[in-house]
Amino acid sequence: MSEIKYGKNLKDEVTPENLYLNRRNFIRAGIAAGSIALTTGVYRFFDLSVRPEPATTEVVPVYSPIVGPDGETANSLEEISHYNNFYEFSTSKLAVASKARDFQTRPWRISVGGLVARPMEFEVDTLAEFRPEERIYRFRCVEGWSMVIPWSGFPLSRLMEKVEPLETAKYVAFETFYDPRQMQSSFSAGIDFPYVEGLRLDEALHPLTILATGIYGRPLPNQNGAPVRLVVPWKYGFKSIKSIVKITLTSDEPPTTWNIANADEYGFYSNVNPEVDHPRWSQKSERRIGEITMRKTLPFNGYGDEVGGLYSGMDLKKYF
Repeated sequence: MSEIKYGKNLKDEVTPENLYLNRRNFIRAGIAAGSIALTTGVYRFFDLSVRPEPATTEVVPVYSPIVGPDGETANSLEEISHYNNFYEFSTSKLAVASKARDFQTRPWRISVGGLVARPMEFEVDTLAEFRPEERIYRFRCVEGWSMVIPWSGFPLSRLMEKVEPLETAKYVAFETFYDPRQMQSSFSAGIDFPYVEGLRLDEALHPLTILATGIYGRPLPNQNGAPVRLVVPWKYGFKSIKSIVKITLTSDEPPTTWNIANADEYGFYSNVNPEVDHPRWSQKSERRIGEITMRKTLPFNGYGDEVGGLYSGMDLKKYF
């Protein structure tokens, strides 16, 4: 895979949460390397795999608030963790955090199998071996709202290297944990559980596709998909499946939850595309959480220069 060049636009799009004002331990391993930004989207990373220094009471303002050239800033931890779609717990975005409070995420194992040379199971606490990084991405929901989120995670491709996909593998299927004893939703919003999603293998191997384990340097909150979730920043948010327990490589396109529920409204690809409206609303604009006015939606959520080549020759109005 050729190296992707990261460049100019929106490289400083994040204003960190207050906890970042004293986070020397969090960025110690990677700050010397500087930041990297995508040509059309947000992407900065710091290696988080180095053992941190002992805690200190010294306040070190190592990361001052920064506003990008378009005036965009990161959403606060409060906004990110208290406005969530996670229908296994609730159909109310504002209720998910409280209903997921007692969700048990340990012990937790992720099985990876199917068309691979080395099927494996991973204990979630061993995922640090994949060298977690900070990735600051736009997040666009199909419902028309958006955020900017500083994830902690690692490229899914690193895990794929471990299991060695076979030549016959063309797709990657994902499955969410489901336990009705812990997940208390009384209404499924018209979808079946467990929640399932899928990507084409080349999408899964793209450097922007990550498995996230944290937000703002903290472990991933239950309501955001703890302990590990997928993040595919150029697709609508429902593609970034939460609380993963199973990953399967297949030769055929896997079923996906919202496509099963309503194929006319939710395609397999679900790339952010302002030119393809949802049958019940426009996708040309979005509301950033915390803002009042609408903003223009960017093709591929602003990551077109990086991922557009994956869909060369495809009719993106047909393969929506």
